[in-house]
Formats: sequence, C-alpha cells, structure tokens
Amino acid sequence: MTVPTTAANTAPDGSAVVSGMPETATLRTPPAGAPPRTTFWSQLAQAFAMFRNPKSIAGLLILGAFVLIAIFAPWIAPYGPTQKDRTALRQPPSWEHWLGTTHMGEDVLSQIIYGTRGVIVVGFLAAFIATIIAITIGVIAGYVRGWKSESLSALTNVFLVIPGIPLIIIIASQFENPPLIVIAAVLGITGWAWGARVLRAQTMSLRNRDFIQAARANGEPLRRIITVEMLPNLMALIASSFVGTVTAAILGLTTLAFIGVIPVSNLNWGTILFWAQQNGAFPRLWWWYVPAGLCIAIIGVALSLINFGIDEYVNPRLRSAGERARAMKKKGLNVNDAVTVVRSVPLPEKSPDPVSSATSPAASGATDSSNTATPHTNQNTK
Repeated sequence: MTVPTTAANTAPDGSAVVSGMPETATLRTPPAGAPPRTTFWSQLAQAFAMFRNPKSIAGLLILGAFVLIAIFAPWIAPYGPTQKDRTALRQPPSWEHWLGTTHMGEDVLSQIIYGTRGVIVVGFLAAFIATIIAITIGVIAGYVRGWKSESLSALTNVFLVIPGIPLIIIIASQFENPPLIVIAAVLGITGWAWGARVLRAQTMSLRNRDFIQAARANGEPLRRIITVEMLPNLMALIASSFVGTVTAAILGLTTLAFIGVIPVSNLNWGTILFWAQQNGAFPRLWWWYVPAGLCIAIIGVALSLINFGIDEYVNPRLRSAGERARAMKKKGLNVNDAVTVVRSVPLPEKSPDPVSSATSPAASGATDSSNTATPHTNQNTK
C-alpha cells in the first residue's frame, strides 16, 4: 500500500512546516546545542563582565560614593565652602565642625565636600579626552602599515619621553584664570601616550586573527572592522587605560593646585593643601591637611582596586589564582597555611629495586672488584 507523501513526511530534519503554505516553504531552526549568534552588544556585555570581580565591585562602590558626594555637595555640606566663623579660628574637630576650621574659620569638611566636585570633573573629563585620543591613534597605528603606522608610533614615543608635569605647568601657566575644562583638556592631551602604546600592541596582535581576516576578505569597511570586530576585544585594555588616566589626572590636578599653578579659586583637595601650607598648618593643625590627603589616597585605592579586577579578568592566571583563593576562604582554609602544609610534607623515600640493583653495572663492577681482590689477599697470606 502506498502511503501518500505529505509535507510532514518530506520536510527535512531541522525544519518546521507551517500549515497553509507550500511544501517548499520551510522555516529553518538552528540545530540543538548550537552556540548563540555573537552580536556587537553581546560582545560588549561580555567585555563589561570584568567589573563583576569583587575587587572591581569594591572599587566601584568607593568611587560611586565620591561621585554622589560631588553631585549632592550643596545638600550634604553643613556650611558653604567660603562661609567664615570668626569665633572658631583654627579650631580642632568638634560637634559644630567635624573636621575643624581653617585660619579664617572656614569649615574643613565643607571644603572637602565641595572640593570633590573639581577632582571628579577634571579626573573623568581628562580621562575621557585621553582615552579617545589613545583609541584613535593606537588602534589606527596598530592596524595600518607603512609610513602611517611609523609616524603615529613616533608621535606616541615623543609624548612618552616628554616629562608630563613640567609640560602641564608650562601650558597651564599661559592662562590667567583657566577653568576646570581647560585644565582637564591639558591633562588629557598630555596623558594619552601610554594607553595608545598598549592599544597599538594589542591591535597588531588582533590584526592577524581569523575573524579579522574573514571580515577583510568579505570587503568590510575599515570603520566597521575597527568598531564592530576590534573594539569589543579591546574593552578591557580601554577600561584599564581609562582608570589609570583618571588616577594620573587627579594626581596632576592636586599637584598643580598644591604648587599654586592653577588659581586657588578652583576649590579642590589640592587647593586645601596649598592654603594649609601657606598658613603654617604643617604639622600642628593636622585636621586641616590630613583629610584632604586621606581623600586622595582613598580614591587612589578605589581606582587601583578597579584596575586589579580588570587585570584578573584579562590575565587567566591571576583570575584562576583568585578563584582558588576565594574557594579556600569559603571552606574556612587559609591560603598561606595550605601552602605551608604542602611544603612541609616530606617526600616518600624510594626503596631500591632489587632487580635493578642486582643487575646494575655499579653492582656488577663492585662484585668483580671484590672477586679480583680476594686472590691477592690469599697470595699474601701464603
């Protein structure tokens, strides 16, 4: 008996037949177990997975606290940054002034809170400018070849050799009253070379990968190859360069303010240290300069923790070591004690193999020598 052929019988495996449509119209479904299609957004989400590290999370929380303080400074600060209390000059910490007062009766805590704005704005803006320049020059220098790559590499090396702080002082001193945007631009223009050099080296490594070669063979334009294929694979290095530039910009701003290059009207942690030095606060009036120094150190630690987390994400060895250490801590074990126990365990002594020792050349040589020595002894006895 002949069974009539239907669309269900003739449909190939891995396809679905829709009723009311011709037999040839089938909807292809991906085979079971096939990996999901990789898109730009999925690669971008995978790149930002580096911030799931506990160190990165701790650093982001501390940095987020400073950002919130900078945003809500007028509502957090108990006094204005220049509000004076003539009855409390050079007063140590008290209930009215938690971090004491300056020589003019200004509240130090309020100055710290308002000074956070300048530090955050200059740090992030300078890092943004430097990162954009580093990506543009570094990726192009690593992807193209010939005189273009050599010229961009030479430009990067020049900015690496030039001392940063003296150049910043020269440029900043040309402005009579530079705003924070100009200071951030100067710090960003002078701080992009290190990130560009690292991105150039990584781009040269990615340039010969199979997926880049396939995109080039398909006739993809250069802009799409860089933005869609390369940048998601460079996000870890870009983030590390950005965080490092924020740290350098904050240190540069506080240094310029401390030595008096930028006007003291731009309130930040460096200007607090400048006024403390100018009015002889070192070392007696510790409440005037210690909080500003601690804030610089704490935000530096936060940025360093973020960088450590990125390093663990990029370097598989550091990541696996960190995961093992966290697993041992969850079990209540100490990593140092475990290493000490492993080192203190004696190695088992190897017992000599009777067969090998009996047939070894050394043993046979010793037996022959002992046999040859016996007749001489008998002769001497005779």
